[in-house]
Amino acid sequence: MGNTTVFLLLHGTGGDEHDMIQLAKMIDPQAGILSLRGNINENGMNRFFERKAMGILDEVSLKKETDKLFEFLNAAAAHYGFKTKQLVVLGYSNGANIASSLLFHYNDVLYQGMLLHPMVPTRNTELPDLSNQRLFIGAGENDPLCLPEETKELEQIFIEAGASITTYWGNNGHSLSQNELNAASMWYENL
Repeated sequence: MGNTTVFLLLHGTGGDEHDMIQLAKMIDPQAGILSLRGNINENGMNRFFERKAMGILDEVSLKKETDKLFEFLNAAAAHYGFKTKQLVVLGYSNGANIASSLLFHYNDVLYQGMLLHPMVPTRNTELPDLSNQRLFIGAGENDPLCLPEETKELEQIFIEAGASITTYWGNNGHSLSQNELNAASMWYENL
């Protein structure tokens, strides 16, 4: 794969590995794609980790699945011939949460990231140095699942760890809008 960017696509609850491919191709048609399906089945819906209730993350499951994802990404990089530092994560909701968790625990597995409607994955965790990370956060001013206060807290946590943050605020609740996707695409073009 050389030095080509590789998108790591992480879908939202109920999605699958096909959901975000067109979005990735819209952002960068030349990028490689590594698109995953969550390991957890919750009432027929794919997820990347368990939750205790709507909006309440199961932090034990999240950490376990984050560690599995880290191991998988390193194995996939060796198998497919790319470096993990070529990975640009594009995660939505549940996928953005596990991507955030990956950043909370490992500073050497992702190049950059687009986190669409993420929550704070865990609190009272010392983050690694993220001074080489540039992150885009897509958020909703009226998001009922990820309240603005949650987004602002996550922004601050990442900033304190040294990451450079660009946040887009929309008014489409927890849904993705074309304006949000355009903002993410423009952010990516300026990497």
